[in-house]
Amino acid sequence: MVVLATSDFLWFVDQALDAMVGIVGQLGDESVNRRPAVDGTAIAGANSAYAILTHCLGVMEFWGGRMVAGRAIERDRLAEFTAVGTVADLSDRVTVARRRLVADLAEAEDDTELRHPSQPEDADLPYATKGGVLVHILEELYQHLGQMEITRDLLLELPGPD
Repeated sequence: MVVLATSDFLWFVDQALDAMVGIVGQLGDESVNRRPAVDGTAIAGANSAYAILTHCLGVMEFWGGRMVAGRAIERDRLAEFTAVGTVADLSDRVTVARRRLVADLAEAEDDTELRHPSQPEDADLPYATKGGVLVHILEELYQHLGQMEITRDLLLELPGPD
């Protein structure tokens, strides 16, 4: 059985977060809170880059903090998708979240069992171990990185590949 090393996991987390922070920096304060539209029509269900990255920080906090480290977490998941703010504020929150995730993982370094049981609705998913939860965190970060790339391209009206 191959085990995901904490340093490997954190390298991938850092790659995703660095790319996300780069995108919010590209958008700047004037566009980071905008939701994309096509031909002036809002895209149903689309989120701003600020909201997407805020959601990713919520994912890290809940799954890393509660499920892996056992910290008490109060999360308002719906509010993550309506969050607004500045690039500087969000970048600072990313720095704090990275440090917190490192501390959470160190807290449970040798423990493969989750500190809290998975939710009943997640019973068929591989969230029963710390490794499964860490892979889920990566899944969420990279899925939402792709969404942020599309959001950025739409907001900045970048041309697609020919």
